[in-house]
Order: sequence, then C-alpha cells, then structure tokens
Amino acid sequence: MRRVLVVCLGNICRSPIGEGLLQHHASRSSLKIFVDSAGTSAWHQGNEPDPRSSDVMLRHGHSIANQRSRPLIEQDFFTFDHILVMDSQNFLDVNAFPKGTAKVERFIDGVDVPDPYYGEGDGFQHVYDMLNQSAKVWIEKWMA
Repeated sequence: MRRVLVVCLGNICRSPIGEGLLQHHASRSSLKIFVDSAGTSAWHQGNEPDPRSSDVMLRHGHSIANQRSRPLIEQDFFTFDHILVMDSQNFLDVNAFPKGTAKVERFIDGVDVPDPYYGEGDGFQHVYDMLNQSAKVWIEKWMA
C-alpha cells in the first residue's frame, strides 16, 4: 500500500484539502492508499482544519472533519513513500529535515499552491480547484 503525506505550513488549510482529495480520488479508483497530512510548523497542533477548508470540501461533497493538525516529524520520512508539499518554502523546510526513504515532491510540479489563510474572496475554492486536478493526476500516475 502506498503511503502519502501532504504538507503545508500549518496543516489547517491546504494540506487537509489535499489529503481529502487524494483519499477521494483513490477511493473512486479503488487504489489502496494511506494518506495523512502535516505542517512544517506546530502552530495549530491538534486543531481541526480551518472552517473555510472544511466548507469548500463540504460544498463538493467531502468531509475532512476527522482531520487534526500535526507537525511534520523525522519519522515521517521513513513512514511515508511520498511527501507532497504545497510550495517552494515548504519544499525547503521539508528538505531541511534529515533524509529518509520518502520522496519529497511538490503537490503540483513547479507551481506554488497559494496559502489562502489571510486571503479573501474565493481563495479556498481556487486552492480546491488546483489540488483537485493535481490529486487526479497523482492517482492516475500511481495506478499505472
């Protein structure tokens, strides 16, 4: 079974959406996968996803209510096969950890997924759209 960790800064906005979408598309494709998420910071440790992340997921028929924020830890680099990060700063922060067996990659190759935390308007919908498309691509890749 493939094991995937999705990482952003606080693990309350982008990575919970990414985790939920990877789980959704894997389930639809009957791909056996374990997905979790974490943050490069521990600012929100134990917290539920940001209500705006939960809302955008619910509008599309997905619940992420069972997720809780947690920080990235060194053991994650040995527990997971893939660590998918949201932006270039997350990539640098994750790669500052001691190396393990996990492959660290961008959730969307070459593209920073913007952090919608301080934004207004449809930032969470924009992040959902970006991650939804990329999650489909990851699942198709892993199915091959």
